[in-house]
Amino acid sequence: MYIAEARVTSEKASRYLIQLCKHFAHKTPAEYDDKQGRVDFRPGLCLMTAAGDELVVRCEAGTEPELTRVKLIVEDHLVRFGWREKIGVSWAEPDAANGTG
Repeated sequence: MYIAEARVTSEKASRYLIQLCKHFAHKTPAEYDDKQGRVDFRPGLCLMTAAGDELVVRCEAGTEPELTRVKLIVEDHLVRFGWREKIGVSWAEPDAANGTG
């Protein structure tokens, strides 16, 4: 399983979580409330958690190219939705999780 995680700081963390999940739900299965969300993309999974001013985005996929695709989809939309705040996304890929299982 390949995993990448990003932490985005914004006073609108919960709003972005909801906006992303609602948007993706038009084309792929998505479940969410104001604190957590799950989007099942074809290439992989995206889990989001909003707490205070932090949005944690965790992407998982079976292969590195699939993980890259999920990250690009989520990052592209989050950056567009957060353009007023000039939101940036920096991914961390936990060594212990990648390439195992």
